[in-house]
Amino acid sequence: MTETDTANAQAPRQIVTFKIGEQTFGVPVDGVREIKGWQPTTSIPNAEPHVLGVINLRGQVIAVYDLRIRLERAASERDKASVVIVVDSDGRNIGILADAVSDILDVTSGELRPPPLAANENSLIDALVVKGDEVIPLIDIARVA
Repeated sequence: MTETDTANAQAPRQIVTFKIGEQTFGVPVDGVREIKGWQPTTSIPNAEPHVLGVINLRGQVIAVYDLRIRLERAASERDKASVVIVVDSDGRNIGILADAVSDILDVTSGELRPPPLAANENSLIDALVVKGDEVIPLIDIARVA
């Protein structure tokens, strides 16, 4: 490993944290394209239950997903405080409904932990960030859709 590789491995990465109910989740900041206020979606017939519908964002049609439903919880209440976090998922933009955006955190490799439960094809959790007593699940964006 070169000196540059070592420096990159130790360099903190940033995550955007957001609330869904009382729980905090995170996504890598480099995948976040935009954070916008809630706007009603156009429903798509026969879509999965966690697909709220689509929005038009400056000419681009973006699917919006409710992570609460995807996490097998009650559907999110949508109000003026709700936000859509637009993220890049394998080259296409998607929206994630959140109750609020919390913060941008620096995360070192020493603060990342693998999920303690065996991952399956439905798992959304990529890793866990441990900061003091707080544990923040990192969402695997590619598995949201």
